[in-house]
Amino acid sequence: MTVQADILVVCPHPDDAEVGIAGTVANWTRQGKTVVYAICTSGEKGTSDRSLKPEKLARIREREQMAAARVLGVKKVVFLRYPDQSLEDTLEFRKEIVRLIRRFRPEIVATGSPYRRYLWHRDHRITGQVVLDAVYPYARDHLAYPDLLAEGLEPHKVKEVWLWAGDETNHHTDITDTFDIKIAALRCHQSQNLTKAEAWLRDWAVAEAEGTGFKLAEGFYRAEAKP
Repeated sequence: MTVQADILVVCPHPDDAEVGIAGTVANWTRQGKTVVYAICTSGEKGTSDRSLKPEKLARIREREQMAAARVLGVKKVVFLRYPDQSLEDTLEFRKEIVRLIRRFRPEIVATGSPYRRYLWHRDHRITGQVVLDAVYPYARDHLAYPDLLAEGLEPHKVKEVWLWAGDETNHHTDITDTFDIKIAALRCHQSQNLTKAEAWLRDWAVAEAEGTGFKLAEGFYRAEAKP
């Protein structure tokens, strides 16, 4: 059975959405739009605490992500629970993203850009590329993963893709009124010690807003998906 969502946000780890797109998500939910998160890994390697076992950290981070989603008004969070730092561009992983697109049938799919010239976490690069491939052509074509049809998951054409944190930006959203909500959601990720991130996120939002007329902004590469 499918559930309609306006926007599907796909991230490799808990907290990625709060860093990259949370101000925009808060805008969308304020407008009454339905946002769904898909978190590909549980981020169980994201700690410098050698006494903290990965299994425990995974549970903590998932709870933190759920709390952040509630702050932002996100309707549902799906945890795919792939191993942290081990995502690969595989038929299985792509199929999971296709399944989510066909299940939630969003107009917009948002994810971190796989295109960055310098240092970028491999999980982010892989997730971005797999999501782009899942949007087009796999989610659109009925002969791609035909077994999904037996699950009642018909093909779906996404209208737009939004990529954050890439080398190219062509669209900005005004997060002046939602930046505090973004930070409140970020603070839910207590295991990640992100207090210092608040200052550079504000600086980043100021830089993204330059020339837009906004005080604070998030930037994206926004593209129409192929018909």
